[in-house]
Amino acid sequence: EWCRRRWTLAPQRTENRTMRRSLITIGVALAMSTATASSPDFSLTVYSSAAPGQISAEQLVNFGLHLPGYALVRDRRMLQLPNGTGEVRFSDVATRIDPTTVSFASITDPDGTRVVEQNYQFDLVDGQKLLSRYIGETVSVDQVRGDQVETVTGKLLSATNGLILMQPNGEVQTLSHYANIAFPSLPGGLITKPTLVWLVDARRGGEHDAQVSYQTQGMTWWSDYNVILKGDANDCSMDLAAWVTVVNQSGASYPNAQLKLVAGEVNRAPAAPAPMALGMAKRTMVAESTAPGFEESELFEYHLYTLGRRTELPNNSTKQLELFPSAVAMKCKRELVFTASPQPYGFWGAPISDQGYGATNSGVVGAWLEFDNKQANGLGLPLPAGRVRVNQASKDGSLEFIGEDVIKHTPRNETLRIKLGEAFDVVGERKQVDYKIDTSGKRIDETFEISVRNRKKQAATIRVREYLYRWSSWAITAENVKHDKRDANTVDFVVNIPADGEQKIRYSVRYTW
Repeated sequence: EWCRRRWTLAPQRTENRTMRRSLITIGVALAMSTATASSPDFSLTVYSSAAPGQISAEQLVNFGLHLPGYALVRDRRMLQLPNGTGEVRFSDVATRIDPTTVSFASITDPDGTRVVEQNYQFDLVDGQKLLSRYIGETVSVDQVRGDQVETVTGKLLSATNGLILMQPNGEVQTLSHYANIAFPSLPGGLITKPTLVWLVDARRGGEHDAQVSYQTQGMTWWSDYNVILKGDANDCSMDLAAWVTVVNQSGASYPNAQLKLVAGEVNRAPAAPAPMALGMAKRTMVAESTAPGFEESELFEYHLYTLGRRTELPNNSTKQLELFPSAVAMKCKRELVFTASPQPYGFWGAPISDQGYGATNSGVVGAWLEFDNKQANGLGLPLPAGRVRVNQASKDGSLEFIGEDVIKHTPRNETLRIKLGEAFDVVGERKQVDYKIDTSGKRIDETFEISVRNRKKQAATIRVREYLYRWSSWAITAENVKHDKRDANTVDFVVNIPADGEQKIRYSVRYTW
């Protein structure tokens, strides 16, 4: 392909003739470097360190070596091994292989076969390398002149800014434009594919069933969840579909591969050896279907998802696979949370005595979706970290996007909360109506009034969240709506506001130190 990069517009018959000669010349040379092996049988386990929602599928080309993930590749082939000590060449490995993780095993004769030396050759052939290796050697160059192809043969003196050839009669000729270069052979040391070269000591020569495993960068995966929200705030239900996206930029393709995905935070030391296979107690995620999907099982402190069928993973590709069949008619809860107070510090050096701090604020009302990851709710599965996109049907029946959030790795029997956005028709503000500080008694008394207005055409339940941010020791001394203590510095007031109505919450707090 490189040899044709400067091809000019010549008649089709001349072009085809020259092309055939070029391909035959280069093809014979390249065939000499191909290792002898049968078609590989691939099995991949893909690990991901991508944060949920971190990777945009449209920007994958910008990640390259920084793709947050890797894979353990197991490549099983029939190999011809020499009797005794000899060299074996194993090609078609990933270009982003970590050669320190390579493991070779003969299944035919495991006790009598071992690798005593390994080289990883990655000096791949390209046009400039061929030219540089042939400085001082004889090459044939085709030039198109009108409808004719003229071949010039000579010793290559230079390949910088065109070609300089010395012909047999001593004449020196410069060629700034050319159609094709014919090289007599592929120079030693150049290869067409990354290749592992082993010095193998085999007690038994001949055909061996062998398995090679290694780690490679350039692969990752992540989860995406799609929710269809149904009903209203009083009767909330949802359908949940889960998909995984697998990215292969490892520099190799894996046809008809067995695929496994690991969910969890797997620690990796620099130049880590390939992980060993562990015994696993398998648990089927869902009932069998006509197209086998992923089966979930435990793997140490992580979760392993094994695809029940084989799949294609071409190089420089992304693939979407269903993680599990959709869970339908799940019960859920919609919640509106009004917040106007500053959040508390992580720690205090002293009480916040500035009266104006957080005295008056306009608040925002967050819209949240909550559901239980339980078998009784139609789910009850370990959910890998990922992005959750929520859609709802409009009046004309079309699904419309209403918000998204990310979730961490979530085990079964946990509750998930998804923030969808901010409510349009619920507004409010918070203002300080009284403030007293007694420095001698080490006490602050403060009173707030919170006004929340519901401009919807129907009643709405609002959770008003207050952070008690001045000091860690506090007590509510007066309130017109009973509070619910969430944690050491947070209280909620839950109010039901009629359509186009308003609710005022007034409370007093005392800080002591």
